[in-house]
Amino acid sequence: MDFININAKEFVMLAGEEAGETTAAVGDSKVFTFGQQQMGTSEMLMNAGIVILVVFGVLFIMYVLISLAGKILAAATKDSGKAEAKPAVAAAAAAPAAAPAAEEEFSSGTLKLKGCDEKTAAMIMAIVADDTGIPLSELVFKSIKLVEKK
Repeated sequence: MDFININAKEFVMLAGEEAGETTAAVGDSKVFTFGQQQMGTSEMLMNAGIVILVVFGVLFIMYVLISLAGKILAAATKDSGKAEAKPAVAAAAAAPAAAPAAEEEFSSGTLKLKGCDEKTAAMIMAIVADDTGIPLSELVFKSIKLVEKK
């Protein structure tokens, strides 16, 4: 593969010639052609500013619409949550002794320890939970194996 060294001025001239366009210097500002229409530097900057304003305007409108949709959904779920909460409160009052037993029976599976004791395994699990930022109750460990340095 051959590489060709072309400076920026030659590249602009070549690109303009291929497209059938030319660039001309008028005073200190360049005039760039876009199709058959010539645009000055100030006009190009004004067009760029208009495009940026339109983009930010659309982003602001999207922000407002998403915020309104979130508030409407929050209000709708809050109203339906109140209707469902009344039967749940009655059921919870009927069986208060069952709740502590369910928490004591919670288990996320079995853990196989290979070459390490329970204290070391607990320390490893706590370090992993702290480093990842995930609560220990949401992590599931299958096995922990102690690896000896050689």
